[in-house]
Amino acid sequence: MKDRAASGGEWTGTKAPETVGIQPSPVQPAAGREMAMLVVQLSDPHVVQQDALLKGRVDTNAMLAMAVRRVLRLQPLPDRVWITGDLVATGRAEEYDALLALLSPLSMPVHLLPGNHDDRDLLRATFPGHDYLPREGEFLNYVIETDRGVGEEPLRMIGLDTVVPGEIGGEVCDQRLAWLEARLDEAPGRPTVIFMHHPPFEVGLPIDRYLCRNGAALEKLVSRHPNIQRIGIGHAHRSIQRIWGGTLACVCPSTAHQFLAEFEETETIRYGMEPPGFLAHHWRNQHPPATHFIPSGEFPGETPADG
Repeated sequence: MKDRAASGGEWTGTKAPETVGIQPSPVQPAAGREMAMLVVQLSDPHVVQQDALLKGRVDTNAMLAMAVRRVLRLQPLPDRVWITGDLVATGRAEEYDALLALLSPLSMPVHLLPGNHDDRDLLRATFPGHDYLPREGEFLNYVIETDRGVGEEPLRMIGLDTVVPGEIGGEVCDQRLAWLEARLDEAPGRPTVIFMHHPPFEVGLPIDRYLCRNGAALEKLVSRHPNIQRIGIGHAHRSIQRIWGGTLACVCPSTAHQFLAEFEETETIRYGMEPPGFLAHHWRNQHPPATHFIPSGEFPGETPADG
């Protein structure tokens, strides 16, 4: 199987390449360049049951495993990993069992959000050790308080559930909007990141027909809180950035297949096997984060560029 060109690391196949012998990196930040916080965001892995292929073609499980191995090669290891929805393909128990196994190599805290392909109850049941997930109530909204961050203020991370059962698109209804407003009002000066599945704004692609309803009200709320330093989003299966509500909103690519960059309305939403990857949000030296796109897999040519 030939999945990557030898010279450029180009993604050419539907299965993830084998990566042998990858171990978590022991390298630490150089003196004088200590990192404040590194948060990785994965999205839309669409895990299927073991030994299956999504749509009979895409080996999403192998591709998530490839992304996990790449996360474990980051220097230093991330403080936390978020996965912003569409964790599995059809919301079945065997898919969540496969997801649990695929995420097991990650030693850092992992925070999960549902997407439109997910089942909230099965997510709760499969991950009982994830005690940040609310055990009661309709929505899986939660806050992660950290002891690290920017300067003297620790970073605060909010998971916002945008799922509407039975629908592809999402919503921040009045109840969820009120919950978020209360959480933001609790700590108006703390650097904050919001993670959610559905984009609350148009991205200029056919997926715009399935966005998050009530986005205008959410934008108004976000704009009142300049301490929101980033919004991490999924669903659109591409790396997309937009200034929105006075902050930078970043749509994370899928760890598997990507939606095509078709900048006009089409009858169907098409996908292709463009290079998969994820985002790394990096806080350092009391500045807002820099967000990096990290392609999954291994690539040749790791050569010093300053010599």
